[in-house]
Amino acid sequence: MTTAHREPATMTDTAPSHLAVRAVRTLRHALSSVFARLYLVAVVLLTVWVLVVDSGDNPDASFAGVVPVIATLPVSLLLIVLPEHWSMLFLPIALGALVNAVVIGWCARALGRFRPGSGPSS
Repeated sequence: MTTAHREPATMTDTAPSHLAVRAVRTLRHALSSVFARLYLVAVVLLTVWVLVVDSGDNPDASFAGVVPVIATLPVSLLLIVLPEHWSMLFLPIALGALVNAVVIGWCARALGRFRPGSGPSS
C-alpha cells in the first residue's frame, strides 16, 4: 500500500509577492495620468524624429540622438553606454521615459487630491 506524498503549497509558490503586486498597481495608477501619457507620447515623437533625421543626409544628424536622452534625464544618462548596437541607445531612453512618466503620474495624482476649498478654512 503506497500513499501519495504531496508537499503543501506555500503562498509564495502560487501567488505573486506583495511587492510585485504593489509595484504593478503603482505603475498602473501612475501611467493612467494624462500628463504621464502626454510625456510618453512626446518621447516617442522625439525618438521617431531622431530616426527620420538620422536616415536623411543631414550633417547635424549625429547630434539628434542627444535630444531624447536629454528629455529622459536623469535615468537615461545613468544607463547610457557607448552604443555598439542600436538597442544600447533606445533602452536607456525607454527606461528613462518610463521612470519619468511614473514620477509625473505620481505627482499629478498627489496634487490632484488637493482640491480648492477642501482644506481647513482660515
